[in-house]
Amino acid sequence: MSKLTQAALLALVPVLYSVFAFGQASYPNRPIRMIVPFAPGGASDFVARIISPRLSELLGQQIIVDNRPGASGNIGMELAAKASADGYTIYLGNIGTIAINPAIFRDLSVNPVKDLIPVTLVADVPNLLIVNPSVPANNVAELVAYAKASPGVLNFASTGSGSLSRLEMEQFRRVAAIDVVHIPYKGGAGPALTAMLSGETHVMFVTVASALSFIQAGRLRALGISSTRRIDALPQVPTMVEAGFPGMVSGSWQGVFVPAGTPRPIVEKLHLALLAALGSAEVRERLVSSGVPVVTNRTPDEFAAFVSAEVIRWGEVARDSGATVD
Repeated sequence: MSKLTQAALLALVPVLYSVFAFGQASYPNRPIRMIVPFAPGGASDFVARIISPRLSELLGQQIIVDNRPGASGNIGMELAAKASADGYTIYLGNIGTIAINPAIFRDLSVNPVKDLIPVTLVADVPNLLIVNPSVPANNVAELVAYAKASPGVLNFASTGSGSLSRLEMEQFRRVAAIDVVHIPYKGGAGPALTAMLSGETHVMFVTVASALSFIQAGRLRALGISSTRRIDALPQVPTMVEAGFPGMVSGSWQGVFVPAGTPRPIVEKLHLALLAALGSAEVRERLVSSGVPVVTNRTPDEFAAFVSAEVIRWGEVARDSGATVD
């Protein structure tokens, strides 16, 4: 998956404006609904409300953010997949709804790969492997050694049985050949982090944005990060690849989709508009300063290939771990 740099995005802006001007009278000529499958105030809602104003300016129509929470994001996803394929409903999906839920929910009425068309990634937030300071480990190797010397002693927190934080740990547990006990929490990262801070749990994977302040305050210790390179906010924390786990590259990605059957010219116009919106210095600054790295795809097909690989990857991890609906 290639990523566009800010310079490349800004260089595209004049071209994109000419593309938007062409055919403007035909699409869009009325407001566009952006379905967010989670409640207001969450990470997906945050991203949607930063992107939508600039996207509205570029397309010349209002983008209406429509929050449809419930069933781990499935309610909103199903609503989007069954909407008219005319470009007036777009969907902000993420790794959970698109890649994990199909392997966990047996009664889904839609297939994300078949019923939605990927447009582009918009963000990809890496996760940190963190431990409570009471755990005698200052790096990943020491954590693995301690866990192997004390099988079943350590437990790990997650934000739910079928969450990315749980599946990342299951993948790590498998490749590291360690025995750690799963303790799921409901309500997002907050309750799980509270348990980590109190010492009730020992280790977990969590987004950078959720744990950064606690790490900086010394209340939690970061051992590794699931990105392809170190991040400026925590330059001392090695990647999981550097720590000896080349397969441990993942993130809480988000991307825009439209219903299957949406005409290709509309998909391409939305793709270009999103690239231009995300290339805006103001939009990028607001996202990046909040711990949300901007990531886009050069073409919708590139994003589709990424999605297909993610569905296979996390579906296998979910099935192997026995993850179920909470």
